Amino acid sequence: MSKNIVKIVADENIPALESMFGADTGMQIELDRVAGRELSPEQLEGADVLLVRSITQVNEALLSRASQLKMVGTATIGVDHIDQAYLKSRGIPFFNAPGCNADAVVEYVLNIIYNTLFERRVALKDLTVGIIGVGNVGGRLYERLRLLGVSLLMNDPPREQRGESGFVDLNTVIQQADILCLHTPLVKSGEHPTHHLLAEKELLALKPNALLINAGRGPVIDNSALFACMERRDDLTLVLDVWEHEPQLNPLLVDKAMVATPHIAGYSYDGKLRGTHMLRCRFSEIFGIPQPKPLSHYLPQALIHEVTVANDVAIHDLMNIVYDPYRDDRALRKTLLEENQPKLFDLLRKNYPVRREFSSLRVLGVSDVDKANVLKNLGFTIDLT
Repeated sequence: MSKNIVKIVADENIPALESMFGADTGMQIELDRVAGRELSPEQLEGADVLLVRSITQVNEALLSRASQLKMVGTATIGVDHIDQAYLKSRGIPFFNAPGCNADAVVEYVLNIIYNTLFERRVALKDLTVGIIGVGNVGGRLYERLRLLGVSLLMNDPPREQRGESGFVDLNTVIQQADILCLHTPLVKSGEHPTHHLLAEKELLALKPNALLINAGRGPVIDNSALFACMERRDDLTLVLDVWEHEPQLNPLLVDKAMVATPHIAGYSYDGKLRGTHMLRCRFSEIFGIPQPKPLSHYLPQALIHEVTVANDVAIHDLMNIVYDPYRDDRALRKTLLEENQPKLFDLLRKNYPVRREFSSLRVLGVSDVDKANVLKNLGFTIDLT
């Protein structure tokens, strides 16, 4: 292969690679799109760049034939699928995309909360929300809820250990939160492991009638203990976007969840393009070429980008215009009785429809300043009338 050609091997589910890594680079690019879960060492022969998502385990075995690799990037926040020590030993620069889909995950959680509380006829201001893991996602969720005046409890031992304040211990947040949201990375060893952070003891200690939402990492909850807990406690409401043994799911556990989705909380089109853009910026640094155009250049206008509403519009209805998580729940449940359920799980992610973030929707007609501020703090684009 000509030395003037840069070969990029990339997960087939990373969008906009052709536009962002095309003519703007001023380089000859050979782009090979691959199935991330089935990527083999042979496919990396001659590759200069490897771009993955969370389903690809990047380690010595995978990179055994990638002798000329100059960069590895993951278009995700999480890095537990990357052997960073091995990459460092070979001098291969590694980049992730911190925060790229954080807003999408936050809006998934907010949508669940507002839809659930509407059904219960309960006001969010009367409840306490607990957030375990206050990083890119948890921190943004905290900030949006703080602006709404919600009572909040935060648990993040690494941040607390660094001297930051405002945190409570795990038992306190578990026992006092009406809504518990998990946003920790998956850490299997060290001083603050998160693998099975919530096991039998913790799950049974959840506050009566609690809403438990895991849109972080599946193994943070012991799924066997979770099923046993749900068998004993019919007062709990469970929402799972991530699963301990995905793509293989336990249909009995899915049946216990009010909402069950196929690891797509962060799958907004905005977030995906933001991840691609962040990797494109790192690519520029490694190969010494100009930075790409701003992300806004690559983002299309949403199909539904403007609505006019009355002051008494229900917030969850606006959220559902942008994104309906129950659609994803129905799609996942249809796969459960199929023999090839794990493959169908991956196909739901691969063929995921375009979904935008709240900011893509401009809301007109709201003259009530307080209501407008609530919508603005939730992330919508607001025009006061």
